[in-house]
Amino acid sequence: MNKKSVKDVTVKGKRVLVRADFNVPLDEQGQITDDTRIRASLPTIEYLVKEGARIILASHLGRPKGQVNAKYSLAPVAKRLSERLGQNVALVQDCIGEAAQKAAEKLQDGQVLLLENVRFHKEEEKNDPEFAREMASLADIFVNDAFGTAHRAHASTEGVTHYIPAVAGLLMQKEVEFMGNALERPERPFVAIIGGAKVSDKIGVIENLLDKVNALIIGGGMANTFLKAQGYKVGKSLLEEDKLGLAKQLIEKAKSKGVALELPIDVVAAKEFAAEASHRIAALSDIQDDEMALDIGPASAERFSTIISSAQTVVWNGPMGVFEMDAFAKGTERVAKAVADCKGTTIVGGGDSVAAVEKTGVAERMTHISTGGGASLEFLEGKVLPGVAALQDA
Repeated sequence: MNKKSVKDVTVKGKRVLVRADFNVPLDEQGQITDDTRIRASLPTIEYLVKEGARIILASHLGRPKGQVNAKYSLAPVAKRLSERLGQNVALVQDCIGEAAQKAAEKLQDGQVLLLENVRFHKEEEKNDPEFAREMASLADIFVNDAFGTAHRAHASTEGVTHYIPAVAGLLMQKEVEFMGNALERPERPFVAIIGGAKVSDKIGVIENLLDKVNALIIGGGMANTFLKAQGYKVGKSLLEEDKLGLAKQLIEKAKSKGVALELPIDVVAAKEFAAEASHRIAALSDIQDDEMALDIGPASAERFSTIISSAQTVVWNGPMGVFEMDAFAKGTERVAKAVADCKGTTIVGGGDSVAAVEKTGVAERMTHISTGGGASLEFLEGKVLPGVAALQDA
């Protein structure tokens, strides 16, 4: 994963196509509700401005399914970028064709241009070579700074690299270095925390991590499948019956590797899946048939926190319970605070975990928060990310 970065190439006077991840959430009025991804892209863009490059930004937004759709226009992004950069960022009405070519040719050193949503063309997600070649023809150099889409071989992430020199942006470089170092050269003890609803979503992640970590903490809905595999009754809790055998195998694998596989020792149980549902703390042996576990209990949260406190490397992906409901958010919040208090390197990936650390107010205290949900998951699985593999080696 040792790739050239934007700082390894001369960019002055060159037209530089930057694939950013501006897939930001919008409200009904088309206003940006969270510009984290825009802010994350600024170091690369500001570096290129300072170095006198001519910057052409490209991104997708939402799922327009290959059709032009005003709802998914990048116009709000152009406006917010103009504010953040302190210079006008013009939006071109397309990402290829005559308008894009003319706008790119007019660029002066240090100026920034934004192309319209690349997914307005069905050829983008098909990684169509002709579409990629036309996009690449706008520039002299390609910089991929969109880690969030690096697990997809699309025209604007992988296809363009066949036509112009391709390097990593500063955000991409940071993501790959932090996640790569954690997996390949972790300071120990190395603790991974995996949560979320289903084991099936994270089988590859768990299997890959069991070869690398000292302790693996499992919370969230997926913990129920492991608890049932150990003989506990889990009532009406979310459960993947067809994954019980796999859970047993993973428990055995952890034992054989000497990895401490940590599961909840108590839960917050309720009879219905609702924010106002009455709930209680239940020991594992005391979950009733008409109850479901919606969070880890306080004893589990304390135990997990103690393990996290002694770690030198922590990777966290997935909440400990239904953290969107305040009654069932305490376990996730306690773990978030423990990760924030940890003196080692702390890496948070995956949309729900990122939302949890933001909600708990401890995001600033994490060493690194990954901008890529699916990409960080596939990275943790040990998969090759096409958008990274296609970049020039250092």
